[in-house]
Amino acid sequence: MVTPPNEPPPVPPAESRLDSWKEIAAYLQRDVTTVQRWEKREAMPVHRHLHDKIGSVYAFRAELDAWVRGRSLRMEQGIVGADASGALAPERVFLGMRLRSWAAGGLTLLAAAVLVAGGGFWLTRTEVLWKSPVADARVESVTDFDGLESAGAISSDGSLAAFLSDRSGKTDVWVTRIGSNEFHNLTHGDAPELVNPSVRTLGFTPDGSSVTYWARRPGEKGAADIGIWSVPILGGPSTPYLNGAAELDWSRDGSRLVYHTTGPGDPMFETKDSRRLPGTALFTAPSGLHAHFPLWSADASAIYFVQGALPDKLDIWRLKPGGGAAERITDHNSRVSHPVLLNQRTLAYLATDPDGSGPWLYSIDVERRLPHRLIPGIDPYSSVSASATGDRMLLTVTRPKRTLWRLPLGDGSEQGASPTKITLPSATAFSPRFGPDYLLYVSSAGGRDSVWKLKGESASEVWSGVGAKLIGAPAISRDGHRIAVSASVNGQSTLYVMQADGSDARAVAHPVALLGTPAWTTDGRSITSAADDHGTPRIFNLPLDGSKPTRLISEYSTDPAWSADGTEVVYSGPDIGTTFSVKAAAFDAPSKPFSPLTLARGARHLVPFPGNGQAWVILRGEIRHKNLWLVNRETGQQQPLTAFGNGFDVSDFDISRDGREIVLERTEEDSNIVLLDLRSRQ
Repeated sequence: MVTPPNEPPPVPPAESRLDSWKEIAAYLQRDVTTVQRWEKREAMPVHRHLHDKIGSVYAFRAELDAWVRGRSLRMEQGIVGADASGALAPERVFLGMRLRSWAAGGLTLLAAAVLVAGGGFWLTRTEVLWKSPVADARVESVTDFDGLESAGAISSDGSLAAFLSDRSGKTDVWVTRIGSNEFHNLTHGDAPELVNPSVRTLGFTPDGSSVTYWARRPGEKGAADIGIWSVPILGGPSTPYLNGAAELDWSRDGSRLVYHTTGPGDPMFETKDSRRLPGTALFTAPSGLHAHFPLWSADASAIYFVQGALPDKLDIWRLKPGGGAAERITDHNSRVSHPVLLNQRTLAYLATDPDGSGPWLYSIDVERRLPHRLIPGIDPYSSVSASATGDRMLLTVTRPKRTLWRLPLGDGSEQGASPTKITLPSATAFSPRFGPDYLLYVSSAGGRDSVWKLKGESASEVWSGVGAKLIGAPAISRDGHRIAVSASVNGQSTLYVMQADGSDARAVAHPVALLGTPAWTTDGRSITSAADDHGTPRIFNLPLDGSKPTRLISEYSTDPAWSADGTEVVYSGPDIGTTFSVKAAAFDAPSKPFSPLTLARGARHLVPFPGNGQAWVILRGEIRHKNLWLVNRETGQQQPLTAFGNGFDVSDFDISRDGREIVLERTEEDSNIVLLDLRSRQ
């Protein structure tokens, strides 16, 4: 049948459509994990709805039948390997020790991984034989200091590398000529805040004479001024480069500049003269979403960027320089960042897997749009940069570590007290929550999250699920007898409720896609949680008897926390730039004054201080480094509770029910910059 011109293509009848992973798996007589693997690795035809809800997929029986017939033929020809269940044989996995020292054996292991990736060929619908673009790449260590080196950026000609490092104690901008083993500190502590994992922090000016960097500096009335600064590579003072901008990218010939500001939706502009701003408006993301990492195509005919909800509902999109509708390129719906071009059609970028592991290095042909993971391995990446010709790439290889620590609080004046590490049986621990006489926390291993309970010196697992990833932290009821967790299993979110020892666990069915950390209502009859409401997070009440959810907040809202008397819920608004606002809504009681409060990204957990109905404990500070503060909800008066120095980074916390102890989640990161030299392949 030929579709007439200017008419939409015919739509298959409804009965030919399968509307979930479960229906697709049942039709193919396989489990959900297998068919998801087929879709990812063998291009099984699966479609996603326009609203892009997690797991919201469908497929047509006729397309699946044709794909199965083609797959059977390929298996007969020996092109595709299969296991006993008919699933694609597992890709060759790079197994190695943790890469502690790139200058020693670890660098050799990464090189071996590149060769393994390069040796693998994949059969797809349109790419009959696909070869990794990093095949035969030569791997070279650029930095191997103790501590943090991150945000690596390579110059257009591939000769220079800029990066952030705390080698001198404070995070600064550094530069090196690749291969020289000579490193130069360019900022010498002059920039107060440089770390922002959600944007491309560093770059080079078109002539290569200066490094540009993102910075957040104190502004008027406690606000922060964000902008792009530059510093000469030969040394000298930093100067403003693009005020009010969060990211930028120059076209290959240096004649056109694309940048975005920190306003709602990250408004994107184009200009030919950086001295005359603003430029021509190109694009603004919808409310609550972000648009980061702008990137010119090689011929300046398109601009690529990452769009979605932070931190892990993102994908790469493409836009014409003249503006108009954006076109989606990838379909990960995960933590996606740092797109770079290796040639006119090949994008490399970072993305996490559906189980939350990574980010890993991926590539995609922007026309065929079939993603491939490039380098098997055990250490994730936090940034990628490429030279103008795409023949040299810089990767930041990172080894994050999360541990729990105790801190006595006493009367709230013990800033001098030192935290002590909690000894636990699991290597990683995060999202701590206090019960009446126990501590709850989350551990992760092998792509599976589990909830553990520490009582005295004894730790035991109370909940886990095959392939389960927790959505936010666990929640403990007011009486401490029950636990609630939101988890994603096979792409579907589910609310689980159980006794504090893990017994009597049951799933509470609700037709909503859960987001963020849940909270118990004071009566213990419902769970309050953010959920996807037509593409916008909003807070709902979810009755435990399975009755219909009730929307509590009509605007963008996440991470609810109930007041001690249960008459008020405090919640977070959308990220705008690098900050978000904290708001409150009253129920069954007169509205109470709530002083305006704005916090930096990564500080969404708020806890009412025990015994004080007006005080809340918050995380305040930079994006990476924060301390705990006590804030009066009515007056806005704030008092510091901790004074941790650089190197002790707190990402989550909780307060004991008697208000005398804090448990801290500390995040540590050891990272290095590595070069992939692709010129050897030529």
